[in-house]
Amino acid sequence: MNAGQGANVLVTGGSGPSGVAVAGALRRAGFAVFTVGSDEARIEAAAAQAGPGVVPLVCDLASLPEVRELHRALARTAGRIDGVIHLVGGWRGAQGIADQSDEDWDFLERSAITTLRNVTRVFYDDLAASDTGRFAMVTSTTVSQPAAGIANYVAAKAAAEAWTMAVADGFARDQSGDTKLHGTAQLHSAAVVLVVQALVDAGMRSRQPERKFPGYTDVENLAAAVVGLFGQPAAELNGKRLPLTPDATHQLPELPRLKA
Repeated sequence: MNAGQGANVLVTGGSGPSGVAVAGALRRAGFAVFTVGSDEARIEAAAAQAGPGVVPLVCDLASLPEVRELHRALARTAGRIDGVIHLVGGWRGAQGIADQSDEDWDFLERSAITTLRNVTRVFYDDLAASDTGRFAMVTSTTVSQPAAGIANYVAAKAAAEAWTMAVADGFARDQSGDTKLHGTAQLHSAAVVLVVQALVDAGMRSRQPERKFPGYTDVENLAAAVVGLFGQPAAELNGKRLPLTPDATHQLPELPRLKA
């Protein structure tokens, strides 16, 4: 059976190019796709670009009450959510440690950490109950090579990664029946971190045709990797950091590669 048949997937941060690519790929693979943004006009335009059948929803994911209402609305109209692909992010940089601003930290904490905490807390039970429950976030290679100028950014991303690994531990504990051994025989839900250096899309390429974007991951390759998560055993995915940089895409089966 097609992995997407009967499965509902929520794509958060769906207004950007990565959200459009991921939502479109999931829909074409047979999933019921709901894409979320904070601006109604932008998310509706993005859903239309992703293709027929992608449902746009408006929610401030940094607000726990709004995320809870989003869950209630989806439960009424779609039922259980089987996957959440979290693409909410943002970037802030500075010159060094001393000028890392509180304003930048507040922005990154809200976008990278708070939204992820809210979404996973509210949708955790859905994902844990699903036969193919999947949660994925996108992180940066800079987390393992932090630089002074992006201290706020890498700290926020590292916190989001740590939370995601805790979600993975929750799945393992809840589904193994053994909080010490974390057996994987019954594991059917997985939380993963997808690692990129940076993302590139067709619009960026057309605006800078002379640029090669070395090391960047095309959003279409990200989308293919996301679809592939639902076809791999949870035990092989849960708690993993999966590199999607161009020189590492061979680690994911059937991941098409576009020239950077």
